[in-house]
Amino acid sequence: MPLPSMKDQFAALIAAPSVSCTQAALDQSNRAVIDLLAGWLGDLGFACDIQQVSPGKFNLLASFGSGPGGLVLAGHSDTVPYDSALWQTDPLKLTEVDGRWVGLGSCDMKGFFALIIEAVRPLLDQPFKQPLLVLATCDEESSMAGARALAQAGRPLGRAAVIGEPTGLKPIRLHKGVMMERIEILGRSGHSSDPSLGRSALEAMHDAIGELRGLRLLWQREYRNAQFSVPQPTLNFGCIHGGDNPNRICGQCSLEFDLRPLPGMDPDVLREAIRQKLKPIAERHEVKIDYAPLFPAVPPFEQPEDAELVRVAERLTGHRAEAVAFGTEAPYLQRLGCETLVLGPGDIACAHQPGEYLEMSRLQPTVHLLRELIEHYCLTPAQFQ
Repeated sequence: MPLPSMKDQFAALIAAPSVSCTQAALDQSNRAVIDLLAGWLGDLGFACDIQQVSPGKFNLLASFGSGPGGLVLAGHSDTVPYDSALWQTDPLKLTEVDGRWVGLGSCDMKGFFALIIEAVRPLLDQPFKQPLLVLATCDEESSMAGARALAQAGRPLGRAAVIGEPTGLKPIRLHKGVMMERIEILGRSGHSSDPSLGRSALEAMHDAIGELRGLRLLWQREYRNAQFSVPQPTLNFGCIHGGDNPNRICGQCSLEFDLRPLPGMDPDVLREAIRQKLKPIAERHEVKIDYAPLFPAVPPFEQPEDAELVRVAERLTGHRAEAVAFGTEAPYLQRLGCETLVLGPGDIACAHQPGEYLEMSRLQPTVHLLRELIEHYCLTPAQFQ
């Protein structure tokens, strides 16, 4: 059976649901997407290795050619949850609207795989001096479990890795880290008429938030990187829950917050600073404080500006490598020895939004760019000057 067209591949990927979510009721397997990619790449002569990360969750590593070095073209196979009522089109159907391909995952970022296949198809009859690897991971939108499993396995990949997250075809060599944390305070409820009858978790949380705000101010004074549009680290208080009635002393309160460290800030050091601030609060209020990450931290990412991949991408795109605030799988691929960049055709402004789209005007420039990267790293892998 002939390989589907690029548009048909794009449509099939969008039509295969692969939501990744912290809420079990919304979470889905990504197996259908992995099977589609493995089928198409296998038909093109790629060796396909499907790795189970957890029940229903899979990574795909497809390789053409062999040996050390080479290029990794990477992306995640999952999407965020969606609310059909907020979409003007069917989110699981590729729809062309005003020069855009609209659909869940069109921008972020299942559609990128169809562009990879379109780029490599005309090159496969040439000798590959170094391999091309296509990597599709699971659960990037929640726990990053797919990329973390790859990093923990420690298998070297290629000389260079390009992750097709939405960057408007501009190379990205830095991004902030992502830490999603939880504080749970257990006090003792009691009648509000006599404060001595209980231990208020809500008042303890008030003090905890005050300490976190103080740390935020300290870190923002200490760390600054002008390459980011928001040059300081950020700490966002995302949601808080506690108590049940005005006339009861609050016995339980929980807070979830998001911390975005800059390159050079160690998540473990930041967490220890938070623990040291919470300890005296627990003693003073006579409450129990449980502090833990919701997920393992995504480390900050920085690829040095003089790296070969950065210089190649800047030459091919005509754009200087920049920084973004959102997190990606880049630090995990970097840990495996790859020079790593984030570079893809979508726009982050429409990612995670109803009506997510990819501009059709970006399709052929992306295919051309990927083809040039494959030629540089796999067909004529001379040292870049």
